[in-house]
Amino acid sequence: MASTKQSKNKVQPLSEQELQQNYSRLQSDLQALASKIGELEQEAEEHTLVLGTLEEALAEEPDRKCFRLIGGVLVERTVKDVVPALQTNRDGIRKVVSNLAEQYKSKEQEFENFKRDYNIRSVVRA
Repeated sequence: MASTKQSKNKVQPLSEQELQQNYSRLQSDLQALASKIGELEQEAEEHTLVLGTLEEALAEEPDRKCFRLIGGVLVERTVKDVVPALQTNRDGIRKVVSNLAEQYKSKEQEFENFKRDYNIRSVVRA
């Protein structure tokens, strides 16, 4: 059992090119996740702003006309129909952001382990 543990701790030797490719891949994965998280957070914030406006209208005139863009098509609905759908969408977006944040943390840990295993240090250029 001790030999199994030792083999897991040893890192597989990689060529310099493979190290660069893996480093770049992990770095770009992190950037892509961060970008997607930012994009979805912005979308959730837009939903929150719209909901803030529509909730006032819902309290005063629930049957008021409102327009919603669905798949590139502008559709006429009432405020009472649109508000629950927007809330559901916003909550779904927040769940996706939460999942992506977990993936980001996991990928970040993988990246840190990779750098530690192969003794890679970032060089800061001034």
